[in-house]
Amino acid sequence: MKAMTKQQLANSAGVTVRTLMNWCRPYRQELLQMGLKPGTKVLPPHIVKWIADRFSIDLNT
Repeated sequence: MKAMTKQQLANSAGVTVRTLMNWCRPYRQELLQMGLKPGTKVLPPHIVKWIADRFSIDLNT
């Protein structure tokens, strides 16, 4: 897994960044505890993996 921007991750999911962040809203506390800071544009690899696993986003395409 590698670091990705929110835009890259949203593109992989086929949605907008706004929609991706809306999906993550119920998990905000968990993501904050994992080290995601509000306003972060480049997501660290462990956050990318967590989001991809949680929302079944295929990052290989």
